[in-house]
Amino acid sequence: MNRRSGGRLVGACLAALLLLTACTAGPDDGQSPEPLPSRVPGEIWRPPPGTAWQWQLTGRLDTSVDVPVYDVDGFTTTGQQVAGLRAKGRRTICYLSTGAWEDFRPDAGDFPKELLGKGNGWDGERWLDVRRLDVLEPLIAKRFDMCRDKGFDAVEPDNMDGYRNATGFPLTAEDQLEYNRLIARLAHERGLAVGLKNDLDQIPQLVGAFDFAVNEQCAEYRECERLTPFIAAGKAVFHVEYELPTDRFCDRARELKLSSLEKKYELGAWRKSC
Repeated sequence: MNRRSGGRLVGACLAALLLLTACTAGPDDGQSPEPLPSRVPGEIWRPPPGTAWQWQLTGRLDTSVDVPVYDVDGFTTTGQQVAGLRAKGRRTICYLSTGAWEDFRPDAGDFPKELLGKGNGWDGERWLDVRRLDVLEPLIAKRFDMCRDKGFDAVEPDNMDGYRNATGFPLTAEDQLEYNRLIARLAHERGLAVGLKNDLDQIPQLVGAFDFAVNEQCAEYRECERLTPFIAAGKAVFHVEYELPTDRFCDRARELKLSSLEKKYELGAWRKSC
């Protein structure tokens, strides 16, 4: 969740939300996916445009949504749950924050204090100094190892555009590009696909390094056309809106071949698809 400025859900603590029971999911989409083959060493999954998905980061995981892709929290989702989804023919994406520190994560104490910047608008979270590749690389690599070892197919690294925010550090666009390319490399070295989260300004430079995109609120901010380089490259754009109902954005989303959902800000199980 990266559209965090402007006070949306400020004061909502993700750690507390993880304890809530899941909301009721919306209708299932399409037919049951076929069982997946074993992962081929060195092969990176690349979801095509229009792939249906579910994004759930809080509450008890609802595995009944009939879509081929689940994007779920990397820390709270167990390897057993990932295996269960895979047995149903689902691909899984491991959500992690790579650009901001979260005080409720089990490895929070591994991040040196000098790397922690200003708060990003969410309780317990602070921007990271992404210039410090020497320190961040082993920390993020360990997290990606966890995703791989749990059996995930991909990672969704969040907070990938700190340079456009008041982080407390003099981050530049070049700093961000270098860090984001490091994130892509670390994922690919582990056989994981990787998505570019928001960071619309750098899509032209990064579309070749990432295997799909994840976007919040491009319809509300009239930015969806900026994501089309991923579609042109045969890569899915997983898109959500929070403030707009589906009848306000789905027609255009279908034209652009986006994989679009309406979700609530807490990103529980509830969903409404285009």
